[in-house]
Order: sequence, then C-alpha cells, then structure tokens
Amino acid sequence: MDYEDYTKEVEKIKKENQKYLKEFTNWLEEKKLTDKTIKKHISNVNFYINVFLNYYEPQRIEDGCYCLNEYFSDFFIRKCMWSTPNATKETAASLKKFYQCMYELKHIDKDDYDYVCDDIKENMKDWQEDVDNYNNGNFYGGFMW
Repeated sequence: MDYEDYTKEVEKIKKENQKYLKEFTNWLEEKKLTDKTIKKHISNVNFYINVFLNYYEPQRIEDGCYCLNEYFSDFFIRKCMWSTPNATKETAASLKKFYQCMYELKHIDKDDYDYVCDDIKENMKDWQEDVDNYNNGNFYGGFMW
C-alpha cells in the first residue's frame, strides 16, 4: 500500500471511529459516569483506535480486539509518556468498556469481546510489570535486563 492509499484508508477509518466514539460517549453517559471519567475513557480509547491501530497499517476496531498485548507490552510503554502501572490498568478498563459497548451495539461479535476480556485478565500483571520495569530502566527492546 502506498502512502496515498494508506492516508485515504486511515481517514476513512477515523471517520468511522468518530461514530463509534460518539456512541461510546452516549453509552457512558447512560451509565451516569462523571464528565471527567467519560473524558478519560474517550481519550484512552481515541488514542488506541485512532493512533495505535493506524500507526503501522490501517486497522479497524474489530482488529483492535486482538492487538492489546502488542499495545500494552510495547507501544504504550514506548510512545506514551504517561505510561505507568496505574495508567495501564485505567487504559485497559477504558478499552474493556469500549469493546463492551461495541458488542452491545453489535459492532463486534461476542467472541471478539470475550477475547478482549480474557486478554486483559490474563496479561494485566505482565503489562504492569513491563511498564514498571521500562520506567525504571530495566527494559529494552522487549527483553528484561
């Protein structure tokens, strides 16, 4: 895919994502969350679906169900100055809520949503350890020192 095709595809996906973010916002509002909490969830999800998922190649939200480990064990650690064990947990919670919403609105299948939940449950401790090690200078290029 050449750069022009890549750019067009990313713009198309980002336009779709705006619809999903609006639906997610409405879903969070229906849950009676505070404006501050809603903004945090939207910010976390927006970065994941519009930056990370399109960083290397254009990917839709369905693809994102299967990219959490790549995101939290590498990209998030290296590209997000705010990455900490707590930020990892908060971001994972935002993504879990987002994908729950997408499942309830029938944008993804139950298997996709279940995968997200299982991936987060099984890997959270490792992701938090990875970011902590990286922030303390004990992590380089995917290998612990």
